[in-house]
Amino acid sequence: MSDVHPKSEVVIQVRGLVNAFNDKVIHDHMNLDVMRGEVLGVVGGSGTGKSVLLRSIIGLNHPTSGSIKVFGMETADVDTEDLKGVQLRWGVLFQGGALFSSQTVAENIQVPLRRYTHMSQELMDEIAAMKLSLVGLPPDAAQKYPSELSGGMIKRAGLARALALDPELLFLDEPTSGLDPISANQFDELVRSLQQSLGLTVFMVTHDIDSLRSITDRIAVLVNKKIKVGTIKTLVNDSDPWIHEYFSGARGRAALAGAA
Repeated sequence: MSDVHPKSEVVIQVRGLVNAFNDKVIHDHMNLDVMRGEVLGVVGGSGTGKSVLLRSIIGLNHPTSGSIKVFGMETADVDTEDLKGVQLRWGVLFQGGALFSSQTVAENIQVPLRRYTHMSQELMDEIAAMKLSLVGLPPDAAQKYPSELSGGMIKRAGLARALALDPELLFLDEPTSGLDPISANQFDELVRSLQQSLGLTVFMVTHDIDSLRSITDRIAVLVNKKIKVGTIKTLVNDSDPWIHEYFSGARGRAALAGAA
């Protein structure tokens, strides 16, 4: 885990965030700070808007109201063109990998390079090969199509694409969903290793309590349209029924024991 000092720089600042769809309020004046160098896990029950929060932060969802700043720049209701400067500083692994099925793995990794840079094809090929190695995929994976990959390889290829521009901030949406326990653990170890070696700040939406135990510094729980932030050790005693059950149930107790 990271050594996050309480006075560290705030990388993501959310203030008074409201998200509502068809008069149904998902987030009601929500506040959150994400500190540089930390791994923040984001959890919550069905319908609490975990992915909506992520998409709001990166500018894919326009909130009803509120302020979202990433690296000090407002991302809520900002024109996509104005976001390009800050988008260069983050990478996103969407749920399921979100690879383009008609493109090879190498071509998928090169998508952000083509969008944001003017590199030669030769240089992009070299970067794709380097990113594949970084996430533990063999060189021959570069010319494969997503349909030829296992679930774990798809997640790693998606991660390689998220790292293509050497970001400071990494967003992960359910990165271990659909993986068997061994593959999920290996992916967690990969994320932790990359976070430490590259100095990343990680915002990770997950339902996997083992991931929360093994790689997060803090946990943000979406409950009652708000956010509560803590650690497994502090949240296990929370008075909210959902939070208490989530962290004190059988899996929560096992994770707590592993964190002891």
